[in-house]
Amino acid sequence: MGIFNIEEIKIKIIEEKLKKVFDPEIPTNVYDLGLIYKVELREEKHYLYVDIDMTLTTPACPIADALLSQVKYAVESLVEVDECNVNLVFDPIWDMSKITKDGQEELSLNAGVNF
Repeated sequence: MGIFNIEEIKIKIIEEKLKKVFDPEIPTNVYDLGLIYKVELREEKHYLYVDIDMTLTTPACPIADALLSQVKYAVESLVEVDECNVNLVFDPIWDMSKITKDGQEELSLNAGVNF
């Protein structure tokens, strides 16, 4: 048994941090856009590592590097996290069905997108 409560950190803390990272071209955060495919935490020798698989709304995204860096920085800003690796994936390809209910509401209010 480790020193970290992995599920509590994952659900309550990391997801909240990810909800503060916004795609500058779309008025909602990367988590609610459904760009985060996987968040895995692992503890090794009292260090906490986070591995994130995320995608982009389009492979030709001009701010891809900046967005990946923002996700890494947001998660590594947590005192519990020692290192975060963000992996860019395109399988499965992102589509609007991956947007959360909160994201749909935000897009409806801020961008006039109807679901």
